[in-house]
Amino acid sequence: MSDDDLLEFADEPQPVTGPHRERNRQAWKILIVDDDEDVHRSTELSLSGTEILGRPLLFLHAHSAAEARSFFADGADLAVILLDVVMETEDAGLRLVEEIRNRYALRETRIILRTGQPGYAPELEAIRDYDINDYKNKTELSRGRLYAALTAAIRTYMQIHVINAGRIGLSKIVNGSASLLQTSGIAEFAAGVITQIAALLGLQPEGLVCARRDGDTRPVVIAAAGRFEHAISHPLSAIGDPLIADMLERALVEGATVLEAGNGLALHIGGGPDCALAAYVDAELMDEGLDAHLIQVFCANVSVCLDNAHLLERLNAYSYYDQLLNLPNRRHLIEMVDQHLAAGTRADGLLAVIDVDHFGEINGALGHRFGDCLLQAVAERLAHGCGDAQVARVGSDTFAVFWRGCSPDEAVLAGLFERPLAVEGNEITVSVTIGVVRLKEVQGDGSEALEDAFLALKQAKRAERGSLTSYTRRIGEEIRDRVNLLNELRKAFADDHLFLVYQPQIELASGRCVGAEALLRWRAADGRMVPPDRFIALAERSGLITPLGEWVIRHACRQAAEMAELGFDLRMAINVSSIQFRDPSFLDKLRAAVADSGVRPHCIELEITESVAMGEPGRMIELFDQIKAMGLEVAIDDFGTGFSSLSYLQQMHVDRLKIDRSFVSELDRPGKGAEIAELVCGLGHRLGLELVAEGIETEAQAAALRAMGCELGQGWLYAKPMPAAEWLAWLRAHAGARG
Repeated sequence: MSDDDLLEFADEPQPVTGPHRERNRQAWKILIVDDDEDVHRSTELSLSGTEILGRPLLFLHAHSAAEARSFFADGADLAVILLDVVMETEDAGLRLVEEIRNRYALRETRIILRTGQPGYAPELEAIRDYDINDYKNKTELSRGRLYAALTAAIRTYMQIHVINAGRIGLSKIVNGSASLLQTSGIAEFAAGVITQIAALLGLQPEGLVCARRDGDTRPVVIAAAGRFEHAISHPLSAIGDPLIADMLERALVEGATVLEAGNGLALHIGGGPDCALAAYVDAELMDEGLDAHLIQVFCANVSVCLDNAHLLERLNAYSYYDQLLNLPNRRHLIEMVDQHLAAGTRADGLLAVIDVDHFGEINGALGHRFGDCLLQAVAERLAHGCGDAQVARVGSDTFAVFWRGCSPDEAVLAGLFERPLAVEGNEITVSVTIGVVRLKEVQGDGSEALEDAFLALKQAKRAERGSLTSYTRRIGEEIRDRVNLLNELRKAFADDHLFLVYQPQIELASGRCVGAEALLRWRAADGRMVPPDRFIALAERSGLITPLGEWVIRHACRQAAEMAELGFDLRMAINVSSIQFRDPSFLDKLRAAVADSGVRPHCIELEITESVAMGEPGRMIELFDQIKAMGLEVAIDDFGTGFSSLSYLQQMHVDRLKIDRSFVSELDRPGKGAEIAELVCGLGHRLGLELVAEGIETEAQAAALRAMGCELGQGWLYAKPMPAAEWLAWLRAHAGARG
């Protein structure tokens, strides 16, 4: 048997005439790259008129690497490159392979290396790394062997091409599945199906159509290519071919793929009773030799995508709508406001946020079912009372109303809930607190508009429940200033820019310094001092007070220990926030701070305000007992400003009462401040507690306090709060002056 006998392969599909088949007989492009003209002529001559896999061959010619690059740059759809290894240089062919794969990114094209000089065979690594299909000596390439090599390479090229084209189709399916139940989404999904069918079967996307059926509705064309494009969005009858319409109808009804010899293929894509898809392929070529298993896998794959699309659509509904009330949620509302603002109509429009007062108490007392019914009644009242405005639910008990055009009278909005609501056969009256922002006041996007409305709502809640507050830029600036200040405070704390100062506490009878109160200070980056009444409350509201308070306790204990080592046996008073007392690990942190510093426990006094101490008296009695058991002392700060219970005060076992500075300032002026200070002193004496007066600024105030029996005091009359080094210098000077 001669080499040429190798031309006898298994039967290949023979050329078939007809308009549909001609579209599928485009030639395989074979590029010959060789510097020998004889090789070009002999290769083309030996395979002249030959078909591979049912398609003819089209030979392209390049006589150098430079000439070949022009084909690569033009993006020619090359199936195979027959490449000479040795051309201008000994490795010109191999270097061109590297460019084909990496520079021109021709990953699908198959490469067969040929050489007339066996000594220049490529390394195995090159064959592997550059995805080279075959390597042949030119002397070995008879017509039969060349045909065999090309057939194997073209088959590989076709398989890779189908896989890559399928990936593109799947990408479209994934993109379209997110909104399958919307018209545009369905069209994109169906277009992806058509693209994948064409790629899978090696067809051009001509004569393909995809139809959809929802439940009992009549099927509709949702995507098409070629001569069927006019039927998109119309019933199947619009296709104009009863046979094709019938095949699609059968595929949808029977839930199975329909194959009609000579008339194409109707694939049943799948889907449940709510939505099913079928696709028609106008390709007679598929009647013979069709890979049924491949089609089955394809349909199963797309069916899974369709199921996922239904799931994604439901998730999309969850993302944009409140499931209880079927109202747009926060995200959807923001997008609607964004669209309104983008349209250039910022001067028009109003956004209101409505909070149902005390909803949590109603929900807790009457149950969640009643609470849900109440929310539904509120939503209905808003929908009926706000005209063409869009109502949304933006929180558990918070609604938003968005007017796109002329804004309503705010009084009408406030009066919507004057009449009771009907809830499960009962009439219930609710109050609402409202924050309103006019879009012309908004500087940013929809998210900022909603934020501004919530800022107005917060301001209304602070003022009075059941009220309405309109957003102004001043409100926004105040709140944003607080937010900025909090951020600066966090940074200052992290960068160790906070520090303690100490105000001496004096024995009023002798003038001797017996201790000091540790006070937190903050010097901002620009050198200005931030008042404590601005940042302490901010730290408490944000929760920063817990780590900040621990830092204060540790530094104050360490300072007290250092003073003791220098011969000053003084008491250190440390303010403690109610937030710190609620920290479950507070006592452990306190115990660790005292132990780590080495300070004697009796030198540490914790101060807590009267309002906090009496707010949870039972808990505070237990907590104070634990603190006293550690050897520390306790003082009630700002005494006289709250409403103390004498019985609780007796049980708390505190050591001192601190008379608030507001009463001390009245001592040398007519008024009731002196009387309250005297009452506090009398109470302290009867309970056996030591008294400390704050804010003493004049000698007259000090004399009055001494006359009342107040033992200790602090204030600018004696010394201002000062850093540790200055306090130490003051102590030495004060001791010398007294000596």
